[in-house]
Amino acid sequence: MRPFDEDALSAASGFSLAEREAVYHAIMTRRDVRSQFRPDPLPDDVVQRLLTAAHHAPSVGFMQPWNFILVKSAAVRARVRDAFASANEEAALMFAGERQQAYRALKLEGIVEAPLGICVTCDPTRSGSVVLGRTHNPRMDSYSTVCAIQNLWLAARAEGVGIGWVSIFREGDLKDILGIPQHIEVVAWLCAGFVDRLYDEPELAVKGWRQRLPLEELVFHDGWGLNT
Repeated sequence: MRPFDEDALSAASGFSLAEREAVYHAIMTRRDVRSQFRPDPLPDDVVQRLLTAAHHAPSVGFMQPWNFILVKSAAVRARVRDAFASANEEAALMFAGERQQAYRALKLEGIVEAPLGICVTCDPTRSGSVVLGRTHNPRMDSYSTVCAIQNLWLAARAEGVGIGWVSIFREGDLKDILGIPQHIEVVAWLCAGFVDRLYDEPELAVKGWRQRLPLEELVFHDGWGLNT
């Protein structure tokens, strides 16, 4: 371990009003994009900034378990879209009646429309078998990887880049398509591309699938179910 250096600490302070508003603006206007992608490619410097933001996410034990597979190939993205379509048909059959009809009416991916796919993975072996902070919760590596995805997503919002998280896959299909080792966990397939318009609210809310829950119903004090 490196010796502790007092000079490594710097003063902590809140952001300016403009900086703070920008952070909250990115949070409140971030959307899961499915169908508004422009076909023009993302510049390499923009992609690098997004990945740098992701790589600066918090990670338990500083294990940094993530990898990012950048997929520009139209042929590979078409295979991924086909894998989604197969899994999505299975998912549709899990709903019944009008709910199934509503599900089938939703567009849930932009895999071939977006010019870039990003497969985000988690390597549970990166820091060895015993990891600081993961000793009693082995899923902390996956949670850390999700933090990286959120960093990327918020940075993308600031760059005018839309991100769509596609989760309806059989993991084995993605591993086969991308040659991912069996011990690596696939956490997300992200569709990425410039967008000109975004929904004012989450698309699933706009289309009536589900509405945002009131925050006050989700906050307890000093114990489960305890209100003020």
